[in-house]
Parts: sequence; structure tokens; C-alpha cells
Amino acid sequence: MTLRDVSEASGVSEMTVSRVLRDKGDVSAATRAKVKDAAKRLGYVPNRIAGSLASSHVNLIAVIIPSLKNMVFPEVLSGISEGLDDTDLQPVFGVTEYRPEREEKVLFEMLSWRPAGIIIAGLEHSDPSRAMLAQAGIPVVEIMDTDGDPIDACVGISHRRAGREMGEAIVAAGYRKIGFMGTQMPLDHRARKRFEGFTRTLAKSGIEITDRDFYAGGSALTKGREMTQAMLERHPELDFLYYSNDMIGAGGLMYLLGQGVDIPGQIGLAGFNGVELLDGLPRKLATMDACRYEIGNRAAKIIAARVLGQDPGEERVQLTPRIDLGDTLIRG
Repeated sequence: MTLRDVSEASGVSEMTVSRVLRDKGDVSAATRAKVKDAAKRLGYVPNRIAGSLASSHVNLIAVIIPSLKNMVFPEVLSGISEGLDDTDLQPVFGVTEYRPEREEKVLFEMLSWRPAGIIIAGLEHSDPSRAMLAQAGIPVVEIMDTDGDPIDACVGISHRRAGREMGEAIVAAGYRKIGFMGTQMPLDHRARKRFEGFTRTLAKSGIEITDRDFYAGGSALTKGREMTQAMLERHPELDFLYYSNDMIGAGGLMYLLGQGVDIPGQIGLAGFNGVELLDGLPRKLATMDACRYEIGNRAAKIIAARVLGQDPGEERVQLTPRIDLGDTLIRG
């Protein structure tokens, strides 16, 4: 389907059709409606790649995230999508599975299409990825984290602060025998930073982690059940379990409830992310809201403003996570 087909169907010149479909030039409302009706009826889709030869980019925003296997990133993507709603920009997504070499490949392929901007999770990238981002010549917004040096703009939370504040809440509630369960730290930098903030806070109160366990893979309820059972078999004296995310925390909660354990009297629990899907559990898991939707939305608006030549406002945004003590962390 070409401009000529739309021209013949609408009875106007190809030049006029081009102006209408690009929202350029002085064209009467009646002619504009006639052209758009013909284009819609014929199923015409413009060749944006050809148009990008003149503008140096297409109206696509590359969004690169680590995973779609847990409940964290869909909310980020929703915020990005809605942040671009009033523009001609469209997000396209790539997934890295937390692997630096995979991120390099996804980034290379996306940049080869000359997107108008990039939104990418995290501040830690391989040298080749950092070089591509720095030389891209388009707006770059790194999201989810502010503990580090961004290449351009960034929107996120301090994960070290999040770990520190959860540690303070646990210590204030009187817990002392603490176990930690989470994802493999070398791959998940944000979980590692929370763990660092958490353990440093405990150390200031003279407390060491009694046991820790790490796993690879998605944030699964089953994994949380298995890890919780194994840890308590090793250390039945534990009085608190801190999970790096809510999904494995919910698995641990269901296991303990099935065993008749007094929560939070005998054992307290906490996760991270504030996943609303888990609000229907028999006990509300203590957690921390990671501001996921707002992070995506703010990042998208920064990109859109810069692409459109508008003032994006603050471009290095640190949001404040909030603790929800739920029903599993005794209030101090």
C-alpha cells in the first residue's frame, strides 16, 4: 500500500496525502478528513524508516528491561506507555535476562533502528553498552536506581536506602535472629544494593545475618516456600526472614501459615516491591513500595519533552520508597 493508492482513493494529489498523513502544511479540514478516511479504509501504514532518513530517527522509544518473569516490570512498562500517550512516540521493548552480553546485543539491535530515545533499567552496564549509550546522540534515561553515576538522565530510588530503612524497622521491632533470601546478587545489582544497606544497618546494632540463601530464576511462590523450609530446618531459632522480593516472601508466608507458625510473634517477615496482587493473602506481607509506575511515567515524560524540544524539568529524579508494615512486622 503506497501514497499513490491513498491518492487515487481520496482523489487528491500524493503531495497533499503526504502532508495530511504527516500533519504538515495547510490543508482544509474536508480534504484532511477525506484522506484519513481513505487511508484507514485501505489499511495504509506509513514507512517511518524512509521518513527517518531526513530526521535521523524514528518515533520509537527503546525500552530495555531485565525480565518479564515477575510482577515488577509490567508496572514500569505501564507507566512508560501512559507517559507517552499524548505523543506520537511508541515504546518498543527488549529483555536482557540480567545478562550483560544480552544487554549489549539488545541495545545494538535497537540503536540500529535509530530510536528517538532510550529507557534502560539500572546504572550498571558493560563497557560496550556504556559506550553505545554515551554515543547514541539521543536522550537516555536509566531507571529503577539512583545509587551510581548515570550516563544522562535517571529516575529511580536509592536501593541502599531502601535496605537501610527496612533494617531499621526490623531492629526497632526487636528481631535479632535474621535470615535473608533473594536473587543471585551478581546479576541483580539493585537487590545487591538493598542487601548492602540492610546488612550495614544491622551491623550498627551488633547484629549479623544468621543465614542467607540465593537463587537464580524468576520470583516464584514455590521457590519462596522451598527456601523458607530449608532455611528454618538449618536454623529453627530464626525470628525474622527478609526476602529480596514479595513473590518469594509470599511463598514463605504461605509455608509458615501452613505450619501453624505465629506470625509475626514467632517469626516476622518482609519483602520488597509492594506488589498489589498479593493484597489478598491471609496476612498482608510487610513490604516497601518501589514506585514502579511513577518511575516509568517520569522517565517517559523526560524522554518525550526532550524529543519534542520542551523543558523536561528535573532529569535526575530520586523518588522515596515507603514501608508498609502490613501484618508481618510488629510495630515498634
